[in-house]
Amino acid sequence: MNSTTEPAEVPATLLHLHQTRSAFDSVAADYDGERGNNAAIQDMRAEAWRWLDASFAPGSHLLDLGCGTGLDAVRLARLGHLVTAADWSAAMVRRTFDRARDQGLGERVRAVNIGAHELQRLGETGVYDGAYSNLGALNCLPDLNGLARECARLLKPGGLLVFTVIGRICPWEVIYYLRQRRWARVKVRYARGPVPVSLNQRTVWTRYYGPREFYRPFADWFTLEHMRGMCIFVPPPYLASIRTRHPQWYRLLWRIDRRVAGWPLLRGLGDHFLIVMRAR
Repeated sequence: MNSTTEPAEVPATLLHLHQTRSAFDSVAADYDGERGNNAAIQDMRAEAWRWLDASFAPGSHLLDLGCGTGLDAVRLARLGHLVTAADWSAAMVRRTFDRARDQGLGERVRAVNIGAHELQRLGETGVYDGAYSNLGALNCLPDLNGLARECARLLKPGGLLVFTVIGRICPWEVIYYLRQRRWARVKVRYARGPVPVSLNQRTVWTRYYGPREFYRPFADWFTLEHMRGMCIFVPPPYLASIRTRHPQWYRLLWRIDRRVAGWPLLRGLGDHFLIVMRAR
């Protein structure tokens, strides 16, 4: 009789989380450059900042979900907010800690190695005035149900969630890949489960959402305040060369985006969407 014990199979969701963390750990050192913060991404980040500034009162206690290298957290701390910056990638958390310390904001930014899927590790209840997540970090979660429940626990009544999320319907992407006849790539965003996306020869497992689909797990605890597309007419970051070749057209497209991205039928489109929810 063979007494060798077979190793337990690692659940797929846990494997996906670890593979995603490994990918982001591998790029943390240069993620502020072209890989993760090219000029087009900076424009998207600036647009998200406009909404963060409009949403959170001065001196708010905020939770940053998927803080990356800390660009958002440090900026908000500089404006007077107190930020708990959380990320599943330990290497990204170290970057955030170093950035805050180097800019003299270490007392205003608490960097913690906690993924958005494990917020139960944060012991506080009802202490945050708001939470935000920028540029698709929440697309890397296995599901949103636990996140919604924990956000409801952590936020004060009336607290706001402001998230930018990678959407399902990106007109630029459809046109871009159809022209290349990459039929399979056109369909990636429409998958109902997680799909593998390459990053630095590693895998980031990504789920894509429409705004209403994303809101559904939060509906028991949060009211939907606003949603709008982001980069509907503006080309997405992987087409940043358009920004360089046609700067005037690019600026015009941003003006159009800001004007119409919240309109019905358009607000579900774009490379990303922005969604604002208020705790009941």
